[in-house]
Amino acid sequence: MNLTDFDKALLNKIQTDLPIASHPFALVAKELGVEEDTVLNRLQELKAEGYIRKMGAFFNSEELGYVGTLVAVKVNPDFIGAVAGKINTYDGVTHNYERYVEGVSGLAGQFNLWFTLIVDNEAIRTKILDEIRALPGVEQLENLPAIQKYKVSVRFSL
Repeated sequence: MNLTDFDKALLNKIQTDLPIASHPFALVAKELGVEEDTVLNRLQELKAEGYIRKMGAFFNSEELGYVGTLVAVKVNPDFIGAVAGKINTYDGVTHNYERYVEGVSGLAGQFNLWFTLIVDNEAIRTKILDEIRALPGVEQLENLPAIQKYKVSVRFSL
């Protein structure tokens, strides 16, 4: 299926400019010259067709008091599925990737599982990382909290 001009206008609008209101899609519909049901139905279709993976808000976790980190794990390849599955059971895990880093000094070929973790406090983070560190097949785990953030805003212009 090809995206229509309406689809492109709708997707462009909701990426970064979804109104904060009790009926945001009614406001989007008004701006696009259609009924709210048209917007809602089309968004459901676009999600079903795979054009939209997820809709949700982004929030500044630090401002809300959360503690986040990037974690690199060296896992025996025979255990990678089991370890990744266990990591995915923690509520604070936002991303989890099997990845092999080539050509990075000190990391090349060592760490093959990377995930991000956002939790309420340092004690919870330590507890979770200790539990993961103790899993069968985990050979090494490095907690890599951010020193400085350089936020990139991703927007796809359709």
